[in-house]
Amino acid sequence: MALDLELLATKLRKYREQLTVSIDELEESTGIGRDRLAGFEAAAVTPTGDEILILADFFRCDYKFFISNERTAPFEETETLYRKFGNEFSKEDRRSVQDFLFLCECEQYLFDLRRTPKPKRLVFKTEQTDQQRAEIAAGKFRVQLGLPFNEVGINVFDAIRQFGIHVFRRRLRNSTISGLFIMHPTAGKCILVNYNEDVFRQRFTVAHELGHALLDDDQDVVVSFTGDQKSQREARANAFAARFLMPTDFLRAIPQSNVWSEAKVLDWAERLRVNPEPLCYALRHARLLRHDQVEAFKTLKIPRSSKLDPEMPQALTPHSRERMQQLLWRGMSNSYVNLCFDAYNQGHVSAGRLAEMLLADESELREVAELYGLTLAYAD
Repeated sequence: MALDLELLATKLRKYREQLTVSIDELEESTGIGRDRLAGFEAAAVTPTGDEILILADFFRCDYKFFISNERTAPFEETETLYRKFGNEFSKEDRRSVQDFLFLCECEQYLFDLRRTPKPKRLVFKTEQTDQQRAEIAAGKFRVQLGLPFNEVGINVFDAIRQFGIHVFRRRLRNSTISGLFIMHPTAGKCILVNYNEDVFRQRFTVAHELGHALLDDDQDVVVSFTGDQKSQREARANAFAARFLMPTDFLRAIPQSNVWSEAKVLDWAERLRVNPEPLCYALRHARLLRHDQVEAFKTLKIPRSSKLDPEMPQALTPHSRERMQQLLWRGMSNSYVNLCFDAYNQGHVSAGRLAEMLLADESELREVAELYGLTLAYAD
């Protein structure tokens, strides 16, 4: 099948526009001459196979998309995202979103290799209020995960991933964006959490975005902003997150649940691995705190040093910790890295493809394997 130069030109222009990358910047990053790049976008020059691979790597997409007759699928969600919220995403954040979607596609490919079953859709009665829907959904999801009401403080990131939902944490420069949900045409439900937030806030954010994934999956894109209480959809997702992380029955079973002090709020917030503010609102919802107590306690702070990241091993050397931090900023979760290395060690992907899926160079593979306690089956 002959390469459709007009279609390729459209795809290249769309990627450049979405990432706000100029021709000169693309030349500098790829090493492909400006005149050739302009010729590609004018449908006047046919790229070589190597040039297609270089461009696919830069734009974090499958090279097959560039040479296929597929037209818009990879662009639909990001077009919607930037049409609604374009001013909120810097060039760096647009690159982070592109990387995030690439990781989701890779993870879905790895799920398909393992034939991981897709999650069942939760169904709710239409006459329920938003609050009721959120609470019922949170309870049902905990049941489907096999979580009793008294099991709290879990690694919520991995719990959600086990259900077939893609969860990646990535640094976003815009600190007002706490997370986003995207319904991807091939990968399905995808959640991005802003890694710049403290890990307790990240736990609430991922549960919040899970609420969108379950209750708003008629939406292609939902962006959540810190402190947004105006939207009914955001309030419902907050209610879902609170009930999921802090079941009302659990809160009522706390010893002397109607007697609270600053020390007790801080103690239980740390046990639940949430910040005091959402705990106070959850206690208020359970009728265990008065309004004046909520106002008094919600501004309490837990030291960031006490908030341990479940994906950061505590026994690392300072150098290894710094390197692991960089990988986590990239979006590399333990579960995803394990999936990638497992596929490589079983011969499903090459070393080059493994490095690509890890957003790394082949020269980094041994170091990444050592950090995550993994092996390279075909290492020299």
